[in-house]
Amino acid sequence: MTERKAEVQRRTAETDIRLTLALDGSGQADNDTGVPFLDHMLDQVTRHGAFDLTLAASGDLEIDAHHTVEDVGITLGQGLAQAVGDKRGIYRYGHAYCPLDEALSRAVVDLSGRPGLEYHLAFQRDRIGDFDVDLIREFFGGLVNHAAMTVHLDNLRGENAHHIAESAFKAFGRAVRIAISEDPAAAGNVPSTKGQL
Repeated sequence: MTERKAEVQRRTAETDIRLTLALDGSGQADNDTGVPFLDHMLDQVTRHGAFDLTLAASGDLEIDAHHTVEDVGITLGQGLAQAVGDKRGIYRYGHAYCPLDEALSRAVVDLSGRPGLEYHLAFQRDRIGDFDVDLIREFFGGLVNHAAMTVHLDNLRGENAHHIAESAFKAFGRAVRIAISEDPAAAGNVPSTKGQL
């Protein structure tokens, strides 16, 4: 398999984001989005996805974190799409269950070429520290639309909002790790009867 890397820069009137991504990495993260909770969640995705991610973002945080969080999702989605390439010889599908104390979340992903998000995380409070939990959906929405992937994200149980969020991000990272892995049975083919994804 060829080296799977991406470099993306996304600049708008609201945000400026630079990303480098290596899918075949060792789980190293160097993220600075200006949103500490988002950095913590990106660290989880990177570590459990076993890829290397460097991401620097500046945004209009004086308004709120919405634009930054959504645009980081968009940029990561673009990086995933670029790095995975034509998807030849990979599993394409991945799923993972991850617990964190009382919380249990499941992520199921399909590198289908079609964006779709089924998001079923319910929180009993609106904020984790200063972080608005509504932005988690915005992050994943931006990501799946620009990675052209299908993601089903479910929290099966949990009470602590931090635990629910972190278990979901960990599960997503592990599911992506499986989906992008080399499938020996694929014999280098695209995993679709269409011949392309």
